[in-house]
Amino acid sequence: MTISQRNLPFQAEPAWRRVFRDLDRDGQALNIQVRRMIVEAVETGVLLADARLPSTRDLALYLGIGRNTVTAVYQQLIDEGLLASRNRSGIYVAAAIKPATVEKTARPPADWSSRFAIEPSRLSQIVKPKDWRSYPYPFLSGQYDPGLFPTNNWREAVRATSSVQEIQVWAADMIDDDDPDLIEQLRIQVLPRRGIFAHPGEVMVTVGSQQALSMLVQLLVSRDTAAGMEDPGYPDLRNMLKLATDRPVYLASDHHGVIPDASFAGCKTVFVTPGHQCPTTLVMPQSRRQSLLDAATCQDVLIVEDDYDADLSIENDSTIPSLKSLDREDRVIYVGSFSKVLAPGLRIGYVVAPKQVIDELRVLRRLMLRHPPTNNQRSLATFIALGHYRQHLARAGTTILERAQLMAKILPEVMPSCRFRRDDGATSFWIEGPAHLDCRVLVESARAQGVLIEMGNIFFSGTDRGQNFFRIGFASIATNRIEAGLIRLGALVEDLCRTNGTRA
Repeated sequence: MTISQRNLPFQAEPAWRRVFRDLDRDGQALNIQVRRMIVEAVETGVLLADARLPSTRDLALYLGIGRNTVTAVYQQLIDEGLLASRNRSGIYVAAAIKPATVEKTARPPADWSSRFAIEPSRLSQIVKPKDWRSYPYPFLSGQYDPGLFPTNNWREAVRATSSVQEIQVWAADMIDDDDPDLIEQLRIQVLPRRGIFAHPGEVMVTVGSQQALSMLVQLLVSRDTAAGMEDPGYPDLRNMLKLATDRPVYLASDHHGVIPDASFAGCKTVFVTPGHQCPTTLVMPQSRRQSLLDAATCQDVLIVEDDYDADLSIENDSTIPSLKSLDREDRVIYVGSFSKVLAPGLRIGYVVAPKQVIDELRVLRRLMLRHPPTNNQRSLATFIALGHYRQHLARAGTTILERAQLMAKILPEVMPSCRFRRDDGATSFWIEGPAHLDCRVLVESARAQGVLIEMGNIFFSGTDRGQNFFRIGFASIATNRIEAGLIRLGALVEDLCRTNGTRA
């Protein structure tokens, strides 16, 4: 006899399916999911006040889960006042519960376009599928591989910061300040790895490096400011500059990186990625870094250094120091992030700059969001202080190197028509196909076969440039999926190269 055939509070099976439609045995803990579903059903009026719930035995049987799990859920919801137990009668929705009402009156869509001061949606942007984890071969940059995340160590840090005493510290409004423990850990364990030694007043926490760059653009770039960036370069930064100034400058580069030429000298502020150039992965040699600093001194140019994933490199014992570490005139503002090295969802970055700059940034940040969530800051600080960050870098760096070496071996075999670049420590390959290869067609064809890559033209200032380039990352794909994914991608690339070459 099935559950729908019994004399239960919900007679019709579709009603049961509606309440428990999203039970995912591979998702959150089952008790959490069942609680959420009952709460939602009550809040939305699917379960009304005084509605009787099924017995713990019947619900457990219907869902195919343990009876103890259902019993615990019911008891907790009774304790919280959402449900009520009636002697010898069963479990009911509490009589005092009233569902939220939702206005269902249709409204004609308003025309907002004439009211917008800016329209960011019209700018060219990187687009990645939101369900990218469901694809078998996600060769995406800057995304998260659950297999690399130090789950147990992170849980330990969160538990350590969840005591009553700790909560009283981080639950307070910091106004425009940061968690002092995180600032200290940045100063003594993170920044020295890049040769940077800063005072507490010279460091500020941000919601990822994205917010850091956005605030620096607002602070340093006005409508008539000549602001330079690399070309190809980070698309979101290019869009920030387009919104801020009428004078964006796209800087020329060679095999050593940005060239300190007349265009560079004509800028008031420039944004560069010398650690791993975005998207080419080029590591700027120390000689070119010194040349940039010399030119900046001579022409009074400010430099913003975006050092977004430098910490993962274990390939070179003599890692080139950051541009900031070579700066003797406080001319370089340093931006870092934990997104690429730990998890993008953590949303914690930081800025290192002279105190006067940090003071202004703090006020600007307060006008936006006061400060990043302090519980995340304190958990991360504890994670670093316990030695877990250093351990994670070593483990993740080893895995990244293994994947890079595997890809470097396979790529020339499966894509003989292409040229590849990846400098030490980078988590992606920058690939140049024949001139007639259209990366837009390649990206769509690959996606249809479960392979996700990034088109290269989005990184160039002109949309008609870079059509034959694409980028493949490997921080987000498990090692055992790389070979099969590259073989599939390589077949597509070579087929398109032959087809387009014949047409040309």
